[in-house]
Amino acid sequence: MTEVGLKFTTNSAKNSQPTPSDTESGSESERSPRQRRLDKKRQRAAKHEAQADTEELASSDEEPIHLKVFRYDPDVEAKQKPRFDDFHIPYKRGMTVLDVLIYTRDHFDSSLTFRHSWQMAVCGSDGFFINGQQCLGCQTQISDLETPIRIEPLPHQSVLKDLVVEMEDFYERMDEIEPYFQTDDLPEGELEEQRQSRKNREKIKMASRCIWCGCCTSSCNPAQTDEKYIGPAAIVNGYRFYFDEREGDDIKDHRLDLLGKEHGVWQCHTQFSCTTVCPKNIPITEEIQEMKRESVKRDVKFW
Repeated sequence: MTEVGLKFTTNSAKNSQPTPSDTESGSESERSPRQRRLDKKRQRAAKHEAQADTEELASSDEEPIHLKVFRYDPDVEAKQKPRFDDFHIPYKRGMTVLDVLIYTRDHFDSSLTFRHSWQMAVCGSDGFFINGQQCLGCQTQISDLETPIRIEPLPHQSVLKDLVVEMEDFYERMDEIEPYFQTDDLPEGELEEQRQSRKNREKIKMASRCIWCGCCTSSCNPAQTDEKYIGPAAIVNGYRFYFDEREGDDIKDHRLDLLGKEHGVWQCHTQFSCTTVCPKNIPITEEIQEMKRESVKRDVKFW
């Protein structure tokens, strides 16, 4: 693939034009307060523009980013064999992996396919395998990666096209633990809140940050060898609702049955790979172990 460079030009001609304050006649005291305010605004704008041009020139001195992107298209005969395509993208400070993928799609190859949405690390749609680790594209800074940057779809998932994987199996595992709030103890007043203590909120705060990106399940060896294992993401969501004080005892018992079954928490090998790759820093392995303890405490009683 042809390497493409990028030239940055400064708008020096525009910057050299005289500002209104240069052409207006009269001393500072002769101009109205409104004119003086406008002059200051124009001066600040010119300063910011010059600073932006300087930063753009500095970034143009950086080496282009070398990407190796996984490609596969089952609908095109010439592309049915998986391969890696090379791209060289101009670097700008603050770029993320998702930024360079969007640039690649928009400037080099419009057929490049991947999922993305908000670019705020909350939708979980852009999970990729970047330089050998599950990551969110919108959260991973180019400056933190070694080149060439190798971008692949999440492992252990069926690839639909390029970087897009089938997520139905993941969502089915999540649905098994009924990841939604259930209670029989509603407030009496129609507009009354169902209150939660600050202590309890802190207890489940980290687990509630799960964005269903699938990175942890993709990194989990038991999830790949046991098709019925619900996986770390599902257990974390079960943890979040099990420890919510607003759920009733019957519902808690039911949820513990879902998590403590044969292909539930006991399939965890405590490898910490899920915790390592979680983009929201959820202590997944610790929470899985806590659910194991809850299951033992319920089933083993001496009173």
